Amino acid sequence: MSKHGTIRRYTLEIEKISRGQFPSFQSISDYLVDHGFEIGSRTLQRDLEQIRYEFGIEIQYDRSKNGYFIDYENSLNTDSFFRFLEIVNTAELLSESLTETKNALNFISFDSSGSLKGIEYLKPLIRATRDHRKISFIHHSFQSGKSRKYTLKPYLIREYQGRWYIVGIPGAFKEFRTFGIDRIENLEVKAETFTPDKNLNPTQLFTQIIGLVFPNKPVEHVVLSFTPAQGNYIKTLPLHTSQKGLVDNAEECRISISVVPNYELIQEILKHGESVKVLEPLWLAEEIKAILKRAFERY
Repeated sequence: MSKHGTIRRYTLEIEKISRGQFPSFQSISDYLVDHGFEIGSRTLQRDLEQIRYEFGIEIQYDRSKNGYFIDYENSLNTDSFFRFLEIVNTAELLSESLTETKNALNFISFDSSGSLKGIEYLKPLIRATRDHRKISFIHHSFQSGKSRKYTLKPYLIREYQGRWYIVGIPGAFKEFRTFGIDRIENLEVKAETFTPDKNLNPTQLFTQIIGLVFPNKPVEHVVLSFTPAQGNYIKTLPLHTSQKGLVDNAEECRISISVVPNYELIQEILKHGESVKVLEPLWLAEEIKAILKRAFERY
C-alpha cells in the first residue's frame, strides 16, 4: 500500500479513537472496513504501535472500559500531528482527483499563484532539527532590507498562513528567533551538533500567541465583539485554541482569547475592519483606535 494509503488508515484509526468513546479493537477494525480498508488484527496492532513510535501519539488501552483512548498528557504535539494528517489527506484527495481526470486542475483554484520559494530547504531543515545539528544560512530581512549570515541551533519547523519558518537560537543568543525559509539562501547543515536546552520549549510558546512573534510579555485576556454575520466565521474558524464564546445573539458575537498580545494579533483584529470591536484590554482598544485613525488620515 502507498504511503498515502497508510496515512489515510492512520487518520481513520485516530478519528475513531479520538471521539472519546473508548472503541474496542473490533470496532476500530469495523470502522476501517466501512471506509474500504480490510486489514488483519496484526496490521491494526502494528498501526497503533507505529503511530506511537513515529509520531509520539500515546494510544492506551483502558481495561475498565474495554477500549482505546489517546493519552494527550503524555503525547507529543498532538495538534501538529492532526494538522499533518489534514495536510496529507488533502494532498491525497487532490492526487486522486487528478488521477481520475486530467481536467481536475481546471476546477481547482489555489490561494496563491506564486511558487513556494525556499521549500526545497524544508527536508534538510527537518533533518537538522531532528538530529540537533547546527545550520548556517543567509537571511534577507523585509524590515531592514538587508541580508545577514546566521548560525542557528534549530528547534522547530513552523507553518503559518501557507509559509514555512525555522525557529531556533542564533549565535550566542538565548532567545528564539524565527526565520522565513522563503528568505533563506545558501543553507548549510553542519556536522556540529548541539544539546537542546530542556528549559526552552518553542512549541509551548507558540500555544500562547497568534502567529510567529512571541514578545516577553504576560498572557492577557482579550475580549472581542464581532457582528453576528462575522461571528459565524469566527465560530467555525477560531482565532486561537483558547477561544471561548461569551455572547451570541442578534446583536453581537462576543468571544475571549487568552494570548500574549503581539503584532499578528493586531493584524488579525484589523483584518476584520468594522466587523469587530476590542472590548478588553483597554490599552489594546486604544492602540487599535490609534492605528485606524492614522490609516484614515492617509486617505
